Order: sequence, then C-alpha cells, then structure tokens
Amino acid sequence: MPNPVKRRFAQVDVFTAKPYFGNALAVVLDGTGLSDAQMQRFAAWTNLSETTFILPPTADGADYQVRIFTTAYEMPFAGHPTLGSCHAWLANGGAPKDPARIVQQCQVGLVPIQRDGTRLAFAAPPLQRQAADEALWQALPSALGVAPQNILAAQHLNNGPHHFGLLLDSVDTLLDVQPKLAQLQSLMAQGGFTGLGIAARHDRPSPLIARSNREARAFGSRAGTLSPGDAPDLEVRFFFDRGDGVSEDPITGSFNASLAQWLIADSHAPARYVAAQGSCMGREGRVFVEQDASGQVWVGGDSVTCITGEVCL
Repeated sequence: MPNPVKRRFAQVDVFTAKPYFGNALAVVLDGTGLSDAQMQRFAAWTNLSETTFILPPTADGADYQVRIFTTAYEMPFAGHPTLGSCHAWLANGGAPKDPARIVQQCQVGLVPIQRDGTRLAFAAPPLQRQAADEALWQALPSALGVAPQNILAAQHLNNGPHHFGLLLDSVDTLLDVQPKLAQLQSLMAQGGFTGLGIAARHDRPSPLIARSNREARAFGSRAGTLSPGDAPDLEVRFFFDRGDGVSEDPITGSFNASLAQWLIADSHAPARYVAAQGSCMGREGRVFVEQDASGQVWVGGDSVTCITGEVCL
C-alpha cells in the first residue's frame, strides 16, 4: 500500500446557514490517485451519509469532478454532496470558468450550479417517474404505520438515485410516521429503490411561535431561530438503505429534486416553495425550490464549513 498523502479536508453542513443543524458532508478536496477501494474505505470510516472526493474534470465544460460515496456504495448523484462539495471547492480557491455558474461533473453527467450570494442551487437532473404497482400500494401503509387514506399520491422517482415518493394528507401524519424498518428495507429491495421519502403540505403557521408540541417539531424546537422567510410550504422526511440497514436522512437534496419535479408537474406544489426536512431529528434543514421560465427546477440551500484540516490517505 503506498504511503499516505496529506490531503486537504473539510466537513460541511448543508441545507442550513447555522452549523450543526443541517446535513453533514465530508469532502476530500484532492482525491487524485486514490483507488475506488480507498475512497470507499474512508467513506465507511467517516460514517456520514455521504463523503465526496474532488478531482480534476475530464469532461468538456466541467469546472471539477466529484465522486460521491455512502458508507457502503458509490452514488451517481446526490444533492447535499453536490452543494456541499461546491461550497468547499469555492472556499478553497476554486474558480469557475463562468463566475455566474459552476459546472460539476459526476456520474450522471454535468450538473450546473448557480449562486445567489453565498447560497448555491443545482439544476435538478432529468427525472424518470412512474406510478406504483398495486402490490406496493397495498404494502406501504403497513410499512409506514399509516392508514391507506393517509396516502394521497405515490411515484417511483429516478434522477440517478432511484427513490420512491409519497404525498401524505397532513404534516401531523408525516411527523407521526414510525416506519417498520425491516419491512421497509424488504419493500425497497423488492421495488428496486434505495430510498423512500414522504412529504406533506404545510398550512403555514408562524415559524416563530410554536402553538403546539407538534408545530414545535415541524418548525424547530428553539423558538426564534428561524426567520419568517424560511417558513416551509412542505415538510419532508426520507428513509434510505445505507447498505447496513435503513436510516432516516436529515436533509436529502436528490430526493427533494425529484420530488419537486413530480409535485410541480402534477400541480401538487407551486413553482416556487420552501421545504423543511430534519424536524424529527432536531435539524432545521431548508430546501429552496424554484422552477424557472424554461421549466428547469433548481434546488438550493445554504452551506457552512464546520471543520477544516488534513486527512492522510
């Protein structure tokens, strides 16, 4: 095994402007020369949902290349690693060819990223979707612990990662979901998807005054920490197979991207909205979604660097 090389490293919190309230990402800022096995081993060691490795681009038009690993496998695309890697690349001197737009290369191809001040937004990759079959419809309520009438709509969603999405009847229903994880993992394997997300529309109470315990869960347990502009239109949760079992993810960019494309296209959501995720985990994730005039959906969020240093790889 070659001698380890000291490489610049950052740990970034994504979909939040406040450290330790978003979704953590490990970023190795120079992955040159590392083997797939070395990348996978380090990603397993960090024990974060994703770890990324930044490399020189090999595709025309790209500013940098990123490879994305969970603790068990490589992903073709993921949202919070896209925003967090771009944030870390820029913070460490990355200079895009076009100051207004950064282009990331990953396994799904080239992903444009635009910035508004310090907030970044990625262009949602093309989505393939289809309706759930009858067997899955019948199995989902039991796996999630909800009544069949609580599920308003459902779709297979594939934008690189293959997820499954459900629209539930209320935020109360969503926050009370306690899935049977073994049963959910079996459904994922049978259905060929690695993550299942649920969403529900908010009635938009004030985020600054929690009027009940359930609203406190939905808007953050620390009164006054959120600004009125962050009041969510949608509440989201996401459960994914890490390779060693099913866990809940704090904030999930790839799922929010495919969810937005589905919900906007089917008139379940407006062309511009804010989604909250992580409420049940003590996080305050905010995902800013907007469909532009061309029909492209952009998925944005803040990022903040929490740790910088070096790793020996």
